Amino acid sequence: MRAPDFWSDPDGAGRWLTPLARLHGAASRWRRRWTTPWRAPAPVICVGNLVAGGAGKTPVALALGLLLREGGHKIHYLSRGHGGRLRGPVRVDGARHDARDVGDEAFLLAEIAPCWIARDRVAGARAAIAAGAKIIVMDDGFQNPALAKDFSLLVIDGGYGFGNGLVMPAGPLRETRRDGLARADAVVLMEPDKCGVAQTLGNTGPPILPARLVPLPSAQRFAGRKIVAFAGIGRPEKFFAFLEDLGCILVGRHGFDDHRCYTDDEIFQLVEAASAAGAVPVTTAKDYARLNPEFRAMVEVAGAALEWRNPAQIESLLARLLDA
Repeated sequence: MRAPDFWSDPDGAGRWLTPLARLHGAASRWRRRWTTPWRAPAPVICVGNLVAGGAGKTPVALALGLLLREGGHKIHYLSRGHGGRLRGPVRVDGARHDARDVGDEAFLLAEIAPCWIARDRVAGARAAIAAGAKIIVMDDGFQNPALAKDFSLLVIDGGYGFGNGLVMPAGPLRETRRDGLARADAVVLMEPDKCGVAQTLGNTGPPILPARLVPLPSAQRFAGRKIVAFAGIGRPEKFFAFLEDLGCILVGRHGFDDHRCYTDDEIFQLVEAASAAGAVPVTTAKDYARLNPEFRAMVEVAGAALEWRNPAQIESLLARLLDA
């Protein structure tokens, strides 16, 4: 799904859908009120967002996993497996599964630590704990009340903010900003903050942890080169801007729906267009995970990693959680 343009326009068509948005918000509150969450016998850390897609949850979950793993903690990831056909709970196995089975995000998470996909989050958490997990890191699931969270991070993209500020379908919010922030222990603000998110949140809400995506060393080789870029993520324009900041010369940019499973013809056309322009076809790590193996040799990846502006902030919060 691609976000409608009016989701970012406060004066757009979204205002006519406000009654439906109120129903959506009320249904979310009703579900939380009448659900008794299961509390796991291990800390559950949730990385979520307020808007539909594209905030940067997976890079944050990867960075958290690295921090915890380096601290000697045995973590397991838990994901819904969005875009995959398996319902789970199942542990991701690169030798048996592909993105069509378990989704693209799960493949990236499994490179850091064991990753379970499960539509039923409680069943997934039970499976992870039975397999030896001492800490569970959830990628998404902030709005799912079935599994109790011990620590919740809300990821907000400073380049998009809260869109038009309305709840779906009138806007991009999964729930009202007030409801979501009330349950968050901290906000990860993905810089640059072009929408003034920090000013909007002020000093009365959860602590703000500024962070940004930086190119991996392997991505530096694309600086100054002609690129045909393509991405099927929440907001493909973020990837295009990332490449331009890297110094790439974009001769083609192709945005697809989030979690797009590319056809062979689509990849052939992208590769041929790059060849005709004397360029390199480049995509994201998430998109690369969804490519058929025979096409991966034809496409390059411009990888990125999360960098905390003040690592001591997140380290202190995690230490406090684990000490408790």
